[in-house]
Amino acid sequence: MNQTSAIMNQTSKPHYEILDGLRGVAAVLVMLYHIGEGFATSPVDQSVNHGYLAVDFFFILSGFVIGYAYDDRWDIGLTVKDFLRRRLIRLHPMVIMGVLLAWVCLKFYDEPLRRRLSGRVRRHA
Repeated sequence: MNQTSAIMNQTSKPHYEILDGLRGVAAVLVMLYHIGEGFATSPVDQSVNHGYLAVDFFFILSGFVIGYAYDDRWDIGLTVKDFLRRRLIRLHPMVIMGVLLAWVCLKFYDEPLRRRLSGRVRRHA
């Protein structure tokens, strides 16, 4: 590891845990909104109305956090290529796990869902 990489890995800025908490709250609100949206019969009986606005809040807050984290690294030699490599290394494992989880869910649960939606299987009341 060269000296520039060592300097870029140091964290001299304070970590604001409240921002992580707010991002988590926003993510949970979006999740609850989407879960409730599937069961709601009208916008009136949704459990989390306007939960989609939490996506905007999450993205704005994430942009601030990333900007804050990488702000002074640009001055000491961080290139766009290094930045993109770091982001890819951090995010790509989660993307791969999400794709694998979605594949497993579709592989094992798609046929019963398809039959239920087509009306071939009736639920007991």
